[in-house]
Amino acid sequence: METGRRMFAAPWAFATAASSLASLPAMAGLEIAFAGRSNVGKSSLINALVGQNALARTSHTPGRTQDLIFFSAGGPLTLVDMPGYGYAAVAKEKVAAWTGLIHDFLRGRANLARVLVMIDARHGLKDADIPVLDTLDRAAVSYQIVLTKADDTKTAALADTVAKVTAALAKHPAAYPEILVTSSRTGAGIPELRASLARLLAERAPV
Repeated sequence: METGRRMFAAPWAFATAASSLASLPAMAGLEIAFAGRSNVGKSSLINALVGQNALARTSHTPGRTQDLIFFSAGGPLTLVDMPGYGYAAVAKEKVAAWTGLIHDFLRGRANLARVLVMIDARHGLKDADIPVLDTLDRAAVSYQIVLTKADDTKTAALADTVAKVTAALAKHPAAYPEILVTSSRTGAGIPELRASLARLLAERAPV
């Protein structure tokens, strides 16, 4: 956990944004992408992860993040905040365009070490999540489920959600088996998430 704490205590900052495959930055180092339904708490989780209040822009309006947003601390790891899929308070054509960008990015980014798929702990997996999981399975991209907003969920209901998601993941070959339970508000699960990503970076580092 100490390695993870140090890694995310670095001065993380905005690096670039991409609205199309053509505008993606050149692949370098390793990338961790944050995916999830609109308003699931991706930006809040990134802010909690790096210990900053406003690195990733948060909003109560679904659909505010419309580009792929890249953050860097100058090291070998880049964090990617992805547009939310599913409902968004913008035109359907725009939703379709950035949903296509999400799937194209997930299929074609060779240095994508893992995708963290955010699931609202209050609701569990929804129909909108399944196409993303299927895309990651077909592309053989490792992904891990991170439950968000756990502080808004009663203990029994949270345990039930974890059990149901665990059972569902048995059908998805690219899914990492460990589910992380987090709260950006209370900080619960954030040290464990940092430690998990630090281990992944160590495993993927060139020999």
